[in-house]
Amino acid sequence: MTSAIRVAVIGVGHLGKEHARILAKMPHVRLVAVADANLDQARAVAQHCGTTAVGDYRGLLDQVDAACIATPTSTHAAIAADFLRRGVHLLVEKPLADSLTDAAVLVQLAQRHGAILQVGHIERFNPAFEELQRRPLQPKFLRAQRLGPFTGRSTDIGVVLDLMIHDLDLMLALTGATVNRVEALGISVFGGHEDVANARLHFTNGCVAELTASRIHPIAQRTLQVWAPEGFADVDFTARRVTFTQPSAAVRRQGLDPARLDPEARAALRDDLFGKYLETAAFEAPALDQLTSELTHFIECLRTGATPRVTGAQARDAVALAERIRFALAHHAWDGQADSPKGPHELPTPVGTLVPPPSRRQAA
Repeated sequence: MTSAIRVAVIGVGHLGKEHARILAKMPHVRLVAVADANLDQARAVAQHCGTTAVGDYRGLLDQVDAACIATPTSTHAAIAADFLRRGVHLLVEKPLADSLTDAAVLVQLAQRHGAILQVGHIERFNPAFEELQRRPLQPKFLRAQRLGPFTGRSTDIGVVLDLMIHDLDLMLALTGATVNRVEALGISVFGGHEDVANARLHFTNGCVAELTASRIHPIAQRTLQVWAPEGFADVDFTARRVTFTQPSAAVRRQGLDPARLDPEARAALRDDLFGKYLETAAFEAPALDQLTSELTHFIECLRTGATPRVTGAQARDAVALAERIRFALAHHAWDGQADSPKGPHELPTPVGTLVPPPSRRQAA
């Protein structure tokens, strides 16, 4: 595409309004309109971005070259399908859909109608993860924690599709392998979908991964650890920092056996371990806006025909794995017996309280 790309944003709530703000200022882009079922919200965003507001996205189907869909996950499939059938290129916020069936249909529609389908797995644009992917790592154990306070958003899906999906996508990208066994458990705190989940994945290449996600955690945490034959990597997605640790050349050649060190070297081992025996390097990226990077990449793919960093097929695979995890946690037997309580809603009966009631706390 050589002329300005006509783009619309569908859904301008918490995240969609940021899509609109960024696109309105981008070169080679004309933000044709923003659409939201809440027309007052659409009008407020449109006024800020200098564009048009509509309440029904269907009036834009033949008016745009591309669209960004940032509506609730449960609506992704129907809205995206309407655009894809007209060959409109899409960036769909993660997850692509709330079921594998719907995700697969969207991938097929994009292929059939020649439309680019990119999915908003924004951690792929985190510079710490980009640096991780540049290193020669063969992951053999992965551990991810994605924890955060309750926001009141994305209540149409559980924490697996809401938060854990980020790390599922990253792990599939890092390993390049499929998963042959899934173990999972989860807890519903608010009575709807699961709000806390833990999963253990066994990949076909021998890698094992452990993931924990929570949307009722008091402190936000987004981390990933990677153990590999080459060394260890510790990623903090919030700080955009990754630390690498590897054995020194001498340790690689002859190993490190503290029992074979002389008394003086053994006594100094604690101080010398990192630096002399284990080499470390930290990479910390300057502050940047990952959403801007993601949208810039999307527009560049439209202009050049390049393949998006996160394709619809890759996002579909992450949804497929999420679906397997949700099935496993729904069938997890809490007491290990066939007739045990199962799944996130049927927990064993509590045997007591961890925190005394307010009256007793005040008295104390």
